[in-house]
Amino acid sequence: MPLPEIQFLEGPRSRWLDFKFVVKVCLEFIRGFRSLHFAGPCVSVFGSARFTEESQHYKDARAISAEIAKLGFTIITGGGPGIMEAANRGAKDVGGRSLGCNILLPMEQEPNPYLDKWVNIRYFFVRKTLLIKYSYAFVIMAGGFGTLDELFEAMTLIQTKKIQEFPVIIFGTEYHKDLIEHIEKMKKTNTISEEDLKLFLITDSIEEAISHIRDCIKKFGLSHEKIKPVRWLFERR
Repeated sequence: MPLPEIQFLEGPRSRWLDFKFVVKVCLEFIRGFRSLHFAGPCVSVFGSARFTEESQHYKDARAISAEIAKLGFTIITGGGPGIMEAANRGAKDVGGRSLGCNILLPMEQEPNPYLDKWVNIRYFFVRKTLLIKYSYAFVIMAGGFGTLDELFEAMTLIQTKKIQEFPVIIFGTEYHKDLIEHIEKMKKTNTISEEDLKLFLITDSIEEAISHIRDCIKKFGLSHEKIKPVRWLFERR
Protein backbone atom coordinates (compact mmCIF):
# COMPACT_ATOMS: atom_id res chain seq x y z
CA MET A 1 0.00 0.00 0.00
CA PRO A 2 1.57 3.35 -1.02
CA LEU A 3 2.30 5.86 1.70
CA PRO A 4 0.20 9.04 1.67
CA GLU A 5 1.94 12.06 0.23
CA ILE A 6 3.07 14.47 2.94
CA GLN A 7 3.26 18.20 2.39
CA PHE A 8 6.04 19.51 4.60
CA LEU A 9 5.67 22.86 6.32
CA GLU A 10 7.83 25.76 5.29
CA GLY A 11 9.25 28.24 7.79
CA PRO A 12 11.52 31.27 8.04
CA ARG A 13 15.08 30.44 6.93
CA SER A 14 16.77 33.81 6.85
CA ARG A 15 20.51 33.28 7.21
CA TRP A 16 20.96 37.00 7.76
CA LEU A 17 18.62 36.94 10.77
CA ASP A 18 20.40 33.86 12.13
CA PHE A 19 23.75 35.60 11.72
CA LYS A 20 22.53 38.73 13.54
CA PHE A 21 21.20 36.55 16.37
CA VAL A 22 24.57 34.82 16.73
CA VAL A 23 26.33 38.18 16.89
CA LYS A 24 23.93 39.44 19.57
CA VAL A 25 24.48 36.30 21.64
CA CYS A 26 28.28 36.59 21.32
CA LEU A 27 28.14 40.23 22.42
CA GLU A 28 26.00 39.22 25.41
CA PHE A 29 28.60 36.64 26.48
CA ILE A 30 31.47 39.10 26.03
CA ARG A 31 29.65 41.71 28.12
CA GLY A 32 29.01 39.11 30.81
CA PHE A 33 32.59 37.82 30.82
CA ARG A 34 34.01 41.34 31.09
CA SER A 35 31.66 42.27 33.93
CA LEU A 36 32.17 39.11 35.99
CA HIS A 37 35.82 38.30 35.28
CA PHE A 38 37.09 39.54 38.65
CA ALA A 39 34.23 38.17 40.72
CA GLY A 40 36.23 35.41 42.40
CA PRO A 41 34.63 32.08 43.33
CA CYS A 42 30.84 32.52 43.47
CA VAL A 43 27.82 30.68 44.81
CA SER A 44 24.55 31.04 42.88
CA VAL A 45 21.34 31.41 44.85
CA PHE A 46 18.18 30.70 42.87
CA GLY A 47 14.59 31.40 43.87
CA SER A 48 11.38 33.24 43.13
CA ALA A 49 11.23 36.99 42.52
CA ARG A 50 7.76 37.10 44.10
CA PHE A 51 8.57 36.82 47.81
CA THR A 52 8.63 39.93 49.99
CA GLU A 53 10.93 40.53 52.94
CA GLU A 54 8.15 39.41 55.31
CA SER A 55 8.29 35.90 53.84
CA GLN A 56 10.17 33.16 55.68
CA HIS A 57 11.67 32.10 52.35
CA TYR A 58 13.15 35.59 51.97
CA LYS A 59 14.53 35.48 55.52
CA ASP A 60 16.05 32.04 54.96
CA ALA A 61 17.72 33.13 51.71
CA ARG A 62 19.17 36.19 53.40
CA ALA A 63 20.50 34.16 56.33
CA ILE A 64 22.05 31.33 54.32
CA SER A 65 23.66 33.77 51.88
CA ALA A 66 25.26 35.68 54.75
CA GLU A 67 26.83 32.46 56.01
CA ILE A 68 28.05 31.53 52.52
CA ALA A 69 29.60 34.99 52.12
CA LYS A 70 31.49 34.46 55.38
CA LEU A 71 33.28 31.55 53.69
CA GLY A 72 34.76 34.04 51.21
CA PHE A 73 32.43 33.36 48.30
CA THR A 74 30.79 36.03 46.19
CA ILE A 75 27.01 35.70 46.13
CA ILE A 76 25.64 35.82 42.59
CA THR A 77 21.94 35.86 41.66
CA GLY A 78 19.61 36.86 38.86
CA GLY A 79 19.83 40.37 40.30
CA GLY A 80 16.11 40.97 40.75
CA PRO A 81 13.70 41.15 43.70
CA GLY A 82 12.44 38.42 46.05
CA ILE A 83 14.86 35.59 46.83
CA MET A 84 17.50 37.20 44.61
CA GLU A 85 17.34 40.42 46.61
CA ALA A 86 17.42 38.49 49.87
CA ALA A 87 20.57 36.60 48.84
CA ASN A 88 22.39 39.74 47.71
CA ARG A 89 21.26 41.51 50.86
CA GLY A 90 22.57 38.67 53.03
CA ALA A 91 26.00 39.04 51.44
CA LYS A 92 26.04 42.78 52.10
CA ASP A 93 24.91 42.23 55.72
CA VAL A 94 28.29 40.66 56.49
CA GLY A 95 30.48 42.74 54.18
CA GLY A 96 30.52 40.12 51.42
CA ARG A 97 30.60 40.64 47.67
CA SER A 98 27.32 40.68 45.76
CA LEU A 99 26.70 40.28 42.01
CA GLY A 100 23.68 40.12 39.73
CA CYS A 101 22.90 38.96 36.19
CA ASN A 102 19.76 40.97 35.61
CA ILE A 103 17.40 39.76 32.88
CA LEU A 104 15.81 42.33 30.59
CA LEU A 105 12.06 41.70 30.53
CA PRO A 106 9.06 43.56 29.04
CA MET A 107 7.92 44.41 32.59
CA GLU A 108 11.37 45.94 33.25
CA GLN A 109 12.83 43.93 36.11
CA GLU A 110 15.06 46.38 37.98
CA PRO A 111 18.31 45.31 39.66
CA ASN A 112 17.91 45.13 43.43
CA PRO A 113 19.72 47.72 45.60
CA TYR A 114 22.11 45.22 47.26
CA LEU A 115 24.42 44.66 44.29
CA ASP A 116 28.04 45.76 44.07
CA LYS A 117 27.83 45.20 40.35
CA TRP A 118 25.46 43.78 37.79
CA VAL A 119 25.22 43.08 34.09
CA ASN A 120 22.01 43.32 32.08
CA ILE A 121 21.33 40.25 29.92
CA ARG A 122 18.75 39.89 27.16
CA TYR A 123 18.62 36.10 26.83
CA PHE A 124 17.77 33.66 29.64
CA PHE A 125 20.11 30.96 28.37
CA VAL A 126 23.05 33.40 28.38
CA ARG A 127 22.27 34.46 31.93
CA LYS A 128 22.00 30.85 33.06
CA THR A 129 25.34 30.01 31.47
CA LEU A 130 27.03 32.94 33.22
CA LEU A 131 25.57 31.98 36.60
CA ILE A 132 26.80 28.42 36.19
CA LYS A 133 30.22 29.41 34.79
CA TYR A 134 31.27 31.41 37.85
CA SER A 135 29.71 29.23 40.57
CA TYR A 136 31.22 26.62 42.86
CA ALA A 137 27.87 25.76 44.46
CA PHE A 138 24.17 26.20 43.79
CA VAL A 139 21.52 26.96 46.42
CA ILE A 140 17.93 26.34 45.38
CA MET A 141 15.32 28.20 47.40
CA ALA A 142 11.55 28.23 46.88
CA GLY A 143 10.76 29.22 43.31
CA GLY A 144 8.84 28.63 40.14
CA PHE A 145 9.55 27.50 36.57
CA GLY A 146 12.77 29.46 36.28
CA THR A 147 14.18 28.13 39.53
CA LEU A 148 13.46 24.53 38.54
CA ASP A 149 15.02 25.18 35.14
CA GLU A 150 18.19 26.40 36.84
CA LEU A 151 18.21 23.46 39.27
CA PHE A 152 17.91 20.78 36.61
CA GLU A 153 20.32 22.54 34.26
CA ALA A 154 22.97 22.48 36.99
CA MET A 155 22.28 18.86 37.94
CA THR A 156 22.25 17.72 34.30
CA LEU A 157 25.63 19.33 33.70
CA ILE A 158 27.03 17.71 36.84
CA GLN A 159 25.43 14.33 36.02
CA THR A 160 26.92 14.34 32.51
CA LYS A 161 30.28 15.64 33.81
CA LYS A 162 30.15 18.78 31.70
CA ILE A 163 31.03 20.67 34.88
CA GLN A 164 32.61 19.50 38.11
CA GLU A 165 30.59 17.93 40.91
CA PHE A 166 29.73 21.19 42.62
CA PRO A 167 27.42 20.99 45.64
CA VAL A 168 23.71 21.57 45.02
CA ILE A 169 21.62 22.55 48.04
CA ILE A 170 17.82 22.28 47.83
CA PHE A 171 16.65 24.33 50.80
CA GLY A 172 13.19 23.72 52.27
CA THR A 173 11.90 20.16 52.61
CA GLU A 174 8.25 21.12 52.93
CA TYR A 175 8.19 23.33 49.84
CA HIS A 176 10.15 20.82 47.74
CA LYS A 177 8.63 17.56 49.02
CA ASP A 178 6.65 16.90 45.82
CA LEU A 179 9.73 17.60 43.74
CA ILE A 180 11.77 15.12 45.77
CA GLU A 181 8.99 12.53 45.41
CA HIS A 182 9.15 12.97 41.65
CA ILE A 183 12.92 12.58 41.67
CA GLU A 184 12.45 9.35 43.64
CA LYS A 185 9.93 8.25 41.01
CA MET A 186 12.51 8.89 38.29
CA LYS A 187 14.94 6.67 40.16
CA LYS A 188 12.36 3.87 40.47
CA THR A 189 11.66 4.01 36.73
CA ASN A 190 15.42 4.04 35.98
CA THR A 191 15.36 7.38 34.20
CA ILE A 192 18.05 8.41 36.67
CA SER A 193 20.40 6.25 38.71
CA GLU A 194 20.85 5.71 42.43
CA GLU A 195 24.11 7.66 42.18
CA ASP A 196 22.26 10.70 40.84
CA LEU A 197 20.52 11.12 44.20
CA LYS A 198 23.91 12.07 45.61
CA LEU A 199 24.09 15.12 43.36
CA PHE A 200 22.08 17.24 45.79
CA LEU A 201 21.43 17.79 49.48
CA ILE A 202 17.95 18.69 50.65
CA THR A 203 17.81 20.34 54.05
CA ASP A 204 16.10 22.84 56.33
CA SER A 205 19.32 23.53 58.21
CA ILE A 206 21.56 26.44 57.31
CA GLU A 207 24.32 24.86 59.38
CA GLU A 208 24.08 21.59 57.42
CA ALA A 209 24.09 23.45 54.11
CA ILE A 210 27.17 25.50 55.05
CA SER A 211 28.96 22.40 56.34
CA HIS A 212 28.25 20.63 53.04
CA ILE A 213 29.63 23.53 51.01
CA ARG A 214 32.67 23.86 53.28
CA ASP A 215 33.46 20.16 52.93
CA CYS A 216 33.41 20.48 49.14
CA ILE A 217 35.73 23.50 48.97
CA LYS A 218 38.97 21.53 49.29
CA LYS A 219 38.48 19.30 46.25
CA PHE A 220 38.16 22.39 44.06
CA GLY A 221 41.50 23.71 45.29
CA LEU A 222 39.85 26.29 47.54
CA SER A 223 40.18 26.76 51.26
CA HIS A 224 37.98 29.15 53.16
CA GLU A 225 40.89 29.89 55.49
CA LYS A 226 43.09 30.94 52.55
CA ILE A 227 40.69 32.73 50.22
CA LYS A 228 42.12 36.20 49.63
CA PRO A 229 40.37 39.26 48.26
CA VAL A 230 40.58 39.45 44.48
CA ARG A 231 40.69 42.53 42.31
CA TRP A 232 37.20 43.95 42.53
CA LEU A 233 35.50 46.64 40.51
CA PHE A 234 32.95 48.43 42.66
CA GLU A 235 31.13 49.97 39.74
CA ARG A 236 27.41 49.96 39.23
CA ARG A 237 25.95 49.77 35.75
